[in-house]
Amino acid sequence: MRISYSSLDTYQTCPLKYKFKNIDKIAEPKSKEAVFGTLVHSVMKFIHSSNLVPPTLEQSLDYFSRGWNSEVFPDELEERAAFTQGVQMIQQYYEKTDIPAARIIDLESRFSIEIGDDERGRHTVSGIIDRIDKTLDGYEIIDYKTTRKMPSQDKVDNDIQLSIYLRAFLDRYPKEAENLENITVSLYYLKHGVKMSATRTREQLENLENTFLGVIQAIEKAEFPPVLSPLCDWCGYQKICPLWKHKFAETRKVETEEVTQAIEDFMGLRRQMAEEKQQIAKLQALILEYMEQEGVERVFGEAGIIGKSLRTTYKYDPEKLRAILDPLDKWEAVLKVDGIALKNILATLPPEAKKSVQEAKVLDRQSTSLSVKKTGASAEYSDEITL
Repeated sequence: MRISYSSLDTYQTCPLKYKFKNIDKIAEPKSKEAVFGTLVHSVMKFIHSSNLVPPTLEQSLDYFSRGWNSEVFPDELEERAAFTQGVQMIQQYYEKTDIPAARIIDLESRFSIEIGDDERGRHTVSGIIDRIDKTLDGYEIIDYKTTRKMPSQDKVDNDIQLSIYLRAFLDRYPKEAENLENITVSLYYLKHGVKMSATRTREQLENLENTFLGVIQAIEKAEFPPVLSPLCDWCGYQKICPLWKHKFAETRKVETEEVTQAIEDFMGLRRQMAEEKQQIAKLQALILEYMEQEGVERVFGEAGIIGKSLRTTYKYDPEKLRAILDPLDKWEAVLKVDGIALKNILATLPPEAKKSVQEAKVLDRQSTSLSVKKTGASAEYSDEITL
């Protein structure tokens, strides 16, 4: 099987999107963000492609302007803002970068490497590395980013994309594996003019192959569930996705007035319930505070009586419980510490073991509830407030 990092990332984000795009081959319109990012990457290549004198800022801005596509933006104001942002990125890059001093050995370097073995199957991972530089004591692999959000350093330290780029670099220059600590992988955030860098260990590179093989195995098993996430807002497959297609009137059956009204009523009642729940919580807190001040357990009103009770629940300490049940060959029956599973085996335990299990209980939570009894009625209901 042939897979790229972008395909792996798509599958990890939403397996169903991977299926639509890579298996069903359903074309997805390029988003304005993708078009913008592709153009800025092209400008970065233009800046560093010259072997002699690099282009001036004005020449790079002219290259950016000539490649601009206004058709992907829904309105003129958004287009202007995006164009201005692109210009600022390029200007900032010139201000912060000594372009002639860069020791670049390759730009937009295509790679194709083999992973797996005879037992797990042999597969190919392909992709493009934005830039590879020679440094004083090693190399630097750079990937440009045009997104607004910058990640944490931990994300950069474990970024799969940078790891696969390094693996591809070592496949091309195998002797550099002995110089791993001097090979830097970096994400360059052009909007902020910030480069975030890290290194990789041999263990990370070994685990990387397992990550790809795990995704490939799931794909071969045809596991393609849809996954709801904030990234859905930018997905071009919403109209055919089972989680979203009801949103689009032209792709669904005509609904009856009764169903349409039921949807609106349901949403309205949910809002009302949320508001009432908040109000009830405030009233309960006020009544409980009064009970504490007065030292009473019940209060009386014209409509009925409100009583206070304390409910305590316990859970079992897993380590203590295992120490008791392992010698009795009962631990496997409750590998997931579960109250029902424990109840089923308690009757089979010796008295000393039963006692030890009870002592392994630790406080889980306490909640105070108000029970309301209507005057002259036997029915009773309660609401809980967790302390």
